[in-house]
Amino acid sequence: MQYPFQREGINFFTWLTLMHKEAVKSLDCRLPGIVLVVLKLSSPFFPAGSQYVTCKLQNCSDGNKGKPFPGFIIPNSLVVQDEYVFIQVSVGGQSVHYVSYKRNAFYPMKLPKYALPKDLQIISTDDNQVVAAIQDWHQNDSYNLYMSESRGLFFMLMLEDVVSSGGPEDNVMIDLYEVAGIKGVFLSNKLVENQVKTYITYNKGRDWRLLQAPATDLQGNKVYCEQPYCSLHLHLHVSENPYASGNIVSKDSAPGVIIASGVVGPELINNNVSIFITSDAGNTWKEVFQEEYSVFFLNQGGALVAIRHTPLPIRHIWLSFDEGGNWDKYSFTSSPLYVDGVLGEPGEDILIMTIFGHFSHRAEWQLVKIDFRSIFQRRCGSEDYVTWQLHNQGEVCIMGMKRFFQKLRANVQCVKAGDQFISQMSDSCLCTEADFECDYGFERQVDGSCAPAFWFVPSATSPDCTTGDTFLNTTGYRKALSNKCTGASLAKYSPRQEKCPSQAPKGLQLFTSEGTLVATLGSNVTFLVFLEEGLGSMTSVTVDFGDGTAISYVNISSIDDGVKHIYSKVGIYQVSATASNNLGSDRVILYLHVSCQLEQVELMAPLVVVKNRAVNFTTVLHPANVGTITYFWWFDNKTEPIVTLDGAVSFAFSKEGYHSVTVQALAGNAVHQDQRMVAVYDYFQSHVLAFSSNLDDLNPGVSEWREDVSRVVKSRMVQVSVKTAVVKETTKFVLSKSIPISHHASRLHFLPLAHSPSQPQPNITDATKILRNSILVLKVFIYACPPSWEKYYKNLLTPIFTPFSLEWVFKLLKD
Repeated sequence: MQYPFQREGINFFTWLTLMHKEAVKSLDCRLPGIVLVVLKLSSPFFPAGSQYVTCKLQNCSDGNKGKPFPGFIIPNSLVVQDEYVFIQVSVGGQSVHYVSYKRNAFYPMKLPKYALPKDLQIISTDDNQVVAAIQDWHQNDSYNLYMSESRGLFFMLMLEDVVSSGGPEDNVMIDLYEVAGIKGVFLSNKLVENQVKTYITYNKGRDWRLLQAPATDLQGNKVYCEQPYCSLHLHLHVSENPYASGNIVSKDSAPGVIIASGVVGPELINNNVSIFITSDAGNTWKEVFQEEYSVFFLNQGGALVAIRHTPLPIRHIWLSFDEGGNWDKYSFTSSPLYVDGVLGEPGEDILIMTIFGHFSHRAEWQLVKIDFRSIFQRRCGSEDYVTWQLHNQGEVCIMGMKRFFQKLRANVQCVKAGDQFISQMSDSCLCTEADFECDYGFERQVDGSCAPAFWFVPSATSPDCTTGDTFLNTTGYRKALSNKCTGASLAKYSPRQEKCPSQAPKGLQLFTSEGTLVATLGSNVTFLVFLEEGLGSMTSVTVDFGDGTAISYVNISSIDDGVKHIYSKVGIYQVSATASNNLGSDRVILYLHVSCQLEQVELMAPLVVVKNRAVNFTTVLHPANVGTITYFWWFDNKTEPIVTLDGAVSFAFSKEGYHSVTVQALAGNAVHQDQRMVAVYDYFQSHVLAFSSNLDDLNPGVSEWREDVSRVVKSRMVQVSVKTAVVKETTKFVLSKSIPISHHASRLHFLPLAHSPSQPQPNITDATKILRNSILVLKVFIYACPPSWEKYYKNLLTPIFTPFSLEWVFKLLKD
């Protein structure tokens, strides 16, 4: 059996699709009134990602939501299994795995220092211990197995280089098989010098050994196989087909019996596969078939049924009543059948099986029902059972116990009743060093003792001291929770309850609950403060928000839910946290960018510029103050922009013609863009127009209003200037959309005409005519309109042409 791990392993949750949000909500029955929420944000204003949020069912408003750790969780990384919740979070560009035990606070999972996981899969949470498979940075087709203590916090290596493969739907398949019916017994395929070998453990991973090959083969010939060069290797794949038995099978109702396909030799291969069986939990094995067979349990493990696994049609099955020692051949159909699968009747006490298949490739499915009830003519009694003791190559104290099981005697054909389920008895053993594994940060030495790893400083690990006054000081050993040994030696290896040492705070960390350094103006920002080392109950903390306000707490344990603050102004704030006690202090700083949402950027660009002369391009933001902005400027089709932090840039065009200018403004996660076309000439003339101070009062607030005014001014000027050098193509006029007209001098640009023999270049006299006719344009514009518009347009376009005086202009208008 392989363990399949779905990356979307979210238990107890129902997905709800909302507008721009996908929410996962679950009422956790272990914490009444608490809702676990995962929000998957996907809008233009939020980065793609998910957040883990908790709140009380009675009041789940935004102000009462808690975020146990900073930042966004890795998509589909949430796993809820038994007493544990696992989450993967991206912090500072690195993936950090968090665990919560019994729905308490989240803590980073502690792996050996130089274990740098590319991937982590939860194998098992049985017996209040977490078994995890971790693919380290240098591994591709294998994983390392790790086991934790009860909280799922500190992990130690269990087995290296376990074979892995890709499963259906992108699942990861780990070659690890937990034997049913006997706690602590696992089989695993491990890579050893590029060879795959099968190992077994009886004490939940503390010790592993190779499998002993059968003494003889199926024909009774002696098998010469000496470890470590030769041993038995098994395929541990579970069947993806629910109607087939797979490569390995065991049953809770038949403890000690394991049936698997495999080979004898130096390594596991896919050729010349045989079927092997053990009835004493892997101590001794025997070969029962030299081809691949599917084997099924019958009568709660009291009998075995085997069907040949072949693409050819078959007529026979084999039946065994002595745990595979002998097999009887039975015919189940008169015509050979291509077998597609086997169905068992519901319940453990299977006595009826249905084989389905087809007689030819074009034939319909056929169902063949086999009723074995006539073979089992009576109920089993106590005299039909025999007691056997679990051992590991003769060692009977396993996991601190001597364990005894009952199973049917060989060749007894009776029906096992439900109340006669396999009974188990045990006697405790005295504790020895073999009952203890090495604790976190310790490694097993050649003599079997546990010593600190080179990277580990024992005195530095007292995480309980950040929340309490005492901690369990390790002796370098820890006992598996399912180990039941007793005696005086237990105290020798067990951790000792000690008073937390007084020490200065160390390893202070400060985050925002979002895991980012950007916040929105007016929003509630939650700051999370963590202390790696120090006596939390005696360490005060002060959080300075950088805007003239600060808050202090007498101990760091009182701010597990974070510190909330609202900023009233846009800016960059230096936020600091200081932890201190009578032995010293520690301080950490972050810089928070507070901004509001940018709605629009407008590029302010001249319509006409002179070739090779630098001109300024500026921007106007809506709203004006949004915080830190990064500007990207593109001129024509250049592939690389000019990047500035100021909304202005100077640029000179080296060629005549029309050129495009594009600016993008980046504010947080929002990007806005504007573009203008600029005409570049060797020379041109322009005149400034000013407008009445109350003109903006007449603006209806429609964006096209200024464009229409600009178009009318230009067209009227062209109409009265046809006898001069002014034509439509050489006149540029615009009213900016952003700046009030009363504060803005719009420019009227006269561009040079193209030189030709029939039309000479304009001279100074032409320019004077242009200036006078410009005034005539405005006169015509005002008085050519309907009488009802006269007052409006007089107010709209009473011009002042610099350097002419106001009185002189009005005199010309009256002529």
